[in-house]
Amino acid sequence: MSAATTRSRTPRTPRTPDRLCAEAVDLARTAAEEAAAPGVVGEYAGAVAEGDRVVTHFFEAREPGYRGWRWAVTVTRASRAKNVTLDETVLLPGADALLAPEWVPWSERLRPGDMGPGDLLPTEQDDLRLEPGYTGEDAPPPNSAVSEEMAEHLDAEDAEITDRTPSRGAIASVAEELGMRRARVLSRYGLHVAADRWDEAFGAKTPMAQAAPASCESCGFLVPLAGSLRQAFGVCANEFSPADGRVVSLSYGCGGHSEAAVMPKPPRPAPPVHDSMAADVFPLRPSKDSGSTTEPDATSEDLGHS
Repeated sequence: MSAATTRSRTPRTPRTPDRLCAEAVDLARTAAEEAAAPGVVGEYAGAVAEGDRVVTHFFEAREPGYRGWRWAVTVTRASRAKNVTLDETVLLPGADALLAPEWVPWSERLRPGDMGPGDLLPTEQDDLRLEPGYTGEDAPPPNSAVSEEMAEHLDAEDAEITDRTPSRGAIASVAEELGMRRARVLSRYGLHVAADRWDEAFGAKTPMAQAAPASCESCGFLVPLAGSLRQAFGVCANEFSPADGRVVSLSYGCGGHSEAAVMPKPPRPAPPVHDSMAADVFPLRPSKDSGSTTEPDATSEDLGHS
């Protein structure tokens, strides 16, 4: 092991500040006050040796909004010189300084729901969520219906070759009708990322699904998706469900399940029956035992009452 390697691995001892540079505190304060506004340079906070005959003096900053910052004034002198000169004056943050948050690119700051009308969200050229789709650039060979050996054999037999290979325009039109003529399509990685996001929002681990009487797999309001997503996701079509119009997992569920509580049909009364052939007998006077009439008293005639 070389001596240079040994020196690089040993911890460096702090330098001893140059005596003349360390004593130039007044020079450093004057430089800080010239660079800063009046009255914002605070108490002296120490000095640090930056190199041979190079010392940085620190002063507290009293400017509003710069809590924990310090004015750093670097002074130096030439070899064998006794005059200390000013090198640099700058405002630096301290250990407990109030700093702005770390800058994050806009593509990483964007969150779902941030886009508004008229906003454009460009995608990177090498976005892992996308992969090349059908562009129509690969035209089929003109004679791909038969091989060269078969063509020579047919020429020897005086037979005709019927070219059944579709043209590029026909393939492109069919691909466009099927929705396949896109420059890029969703990759498997993008498919998995979307599935994880949907399952987190409307999946089996949500509180709504934990309290649901049944899952969306057996719900009549579920509209299945196409492709491989059909096996795990669908679209809710229940207007009273919190997931109406959203992609839901088949293991998700809510209280609006179509078979959770089926209300029975209200009883329907029987139609009235009219007997138009028989006659109903209605007495002209009430019967004697009904209690609505009384018999005339014979004693009333003896008293002269009529």
